[in-house]
Amino acid sequence: MHDSDDSGASGPAQVFLSVGLTAHRDLVPAEEPRLRAQVRSFLQRLQGEFPDLPLRVISALAIGGDQLVAEETLALGIELMVPLPMPQAEYEADFHDAESLARFRGLLARARVRTLPLAPGNDIEAVRGRGEARNRQYAQLGMFVSSHCQVLLALWDGQPSEATGGTAQVIEYHLRNSMRGFNAEDAAPNLLADDESDLVYHVPCTRRIARAGETAAGSAASARAAGEAPRWLTADSGHPGDAPMPAHYRHVFAQMQDFNRDVQRYAAQIARDAVSLLDGATPAPAAATARELDALFAASDWLAVHFRRRVRISLLCTHALAAAMGLAFILYSDVQANRIYVAIFLLVFVLGLAIRWVGERREWQRKYLDYRGLAEGMRVQFYWWLAGIDIPPGSSLGYDSFLQKQDVDLSWIRHAMRTTGLLRHEAFNTDANWLQWVIARWVGARGSAGADATGQLAYYQQGSLHRERAYRLTTRLGDVALAVGLVGALALLVGGERMGPALQSKLVLAMGLMPLLAGIREAYSYKKADKELIKQFRFMSRLFDGCRARLDRARDDAQLRQLLRALGCACLEEHAEWILLHRERPLEANALSG
Repeated sequence: MHDSDDSGASGPAQVFLSVGLTAHRDLVPAEEPRLRAQVRSFLQRLQGEFPDLPLRVISALAIGGDQLVAEETLALGIELMVPLPMPQAEYEADFHDAESLARFRGLLARARVRTLPLAPGNDIEAVRGRGEARNRQYAQLGMFVSSHCQVLLALWDGQPSEATGGTAQVIEYHLRNSMRGFNAEDAAPNLLADDESDLVYHVPCTRRIARAGETAAGSAASARAAGEAPRWLTADSGHPGDAPMPAHYRHVFAQMQDFNRDVQRYAAQIARDAVSLLDGATPAPAAATARELDALFAASDWLAVHFRRRVRISLLCTHALAAAMGLAFILYSDVQANRIYVAIFLLVFVLGLAIRWVGERREWQRKYLDYRGLAEGMRVQFYWWLAGIDIPPGSSLGYDSFLQKQDVDLSWIRHAMRTTGLLRHEAFNTDANWLQWVIARWVGARGSAGADATGQLAYYQQGSLHRERAYRLTTRLGDVALAVGLVGALALLVGGERMGPALQSKLVLAMGLMPLLAGIREAYSYKKADKELIKQFRFMSRLFDGCRARLDRARDDAQLRQLLRALGCACLEEHAEWILLHRERPLEANALSG
């Protein structure tokens, strides 16, 4: 075993705005200066609009538009990610002259590289020759680029095409989740969900070589398109390229940028106090990708805890102020009609409104929930990656299904997970030791609910017990308040005539104050969703316990990975429910009504 003291990522934890690329190979040389200028302007515009959201361009470095954009990308200091559609030696057969091959290798040396696996049904011999098998690799590449970017940059002549994996089909896939040669489940498992990942920036161009069967009218249309200005395209509409980015996408990217800014703002505290998933002993030194995923988890987890503390303090303050307002009202109405109690009532109310205003302005509730959602998504991706759980390159499993059916406003979390999904299949020698390490750290041991236990199984067992105790306290306080009210009423009924005015006033005060405190405690419990969380923690405890039992009975590593994949999907669904439960109960001034 190796100690993972060096588990921190090489750079700061941050999410990227990924720009995917699809482009024609046969550009007209005379148009290249214009295309370079338009591409450069587009990238600089994104950098200017989102200065704290670093760009990452995804390009396969094919001849033509891909290499043109890659050169502009590197010239601007933007990270370049190269997914190869097949092993490099086979892919280089596409470069027919020494100049284009040297250009490819030079760009590749300055990029992060990931080689995609063979598409289902393909073998290496079939891919070596020209034909449908090789085209399926390009189609898979297009699906991969589309599935891992926020904006698709398209150098396109604007004409439809039946070529499998061609530029037109990649754009069609990005807009409408349909790719020839792949079934709907593989291409888009959630076709009916709201889609906020269909943004295309179209830079028109013409092609040097006419398509087979293209008519004169088609060639003329392509030439006219080249004279047009760039455009924003979505599945539903198109806008001039010099117009502002569609508002919804701009909002999503701004939230991604907010996360990076919060990471920068609290960088020192995160470095000092954040919890790492790689702490302790590991089977081997952790790969760079694992450290990056861990750093992003650690940052989002720390921020979630930080803003949860702010939300909890705000809730405690508002409910304490509600109790003070209730006490002031009771004193004024039942003890002494002194105007000072009215002044106290108003002052406390204003303080409560101020707390609410600060919380809303700084978005404590939203950030707490969003960052917790991101942290749990990163936890799943981290353990999946280390366990060697295979996700098809073009699949959106693990991020697009997360929260998509519930709330489009949470799109930025899915987009953040898209950017990290780029890294999941980087070369990594996972083995049985890593698989068992993941099971021990993620799932844990059955029945280990003690203080020294590890794993999510122990976490949910302990969480259930903690929330049950808190809810019992709320219930008992309500019972005590009811008992005090009944005893006080009986005392006044039976012996009220023999009591002095001072004792009667104290008894009436207690009868009014105890139900008030019980009601405020109940409201506080409702805001925290204690009752619902008990059910969710029990469910998650049963889920992990059942998974642990099945893992113990698994026949081989393949079955272990299948169970961990199913567990991750279930965790993402349950965390989505948790986020939505709390979003329905935001920090408000309702508690001040008593």
